Amino acid sequence: MPAKKYLTWAAAAFVAFYMINQPEGAAKSVNSAANGLASAAGSLTTFLGALG
Repeated sequence: MPAKKYLTWAAAAFVAFYMINQPEGAAKSVNSAANGLASAAGSLTTFLGALG
């Protein structure tokens, strides 16, 4: 299990480094992910509405 802990810390360090050095790129990435989640939620709502 120590490898999983090290990978988690490494990923967190990479995200922090990216956010500090490329704040605009990080904001675009978060915005893109949020738009993807919103689209998926909309599709799921449409699907569930079509079932009823």
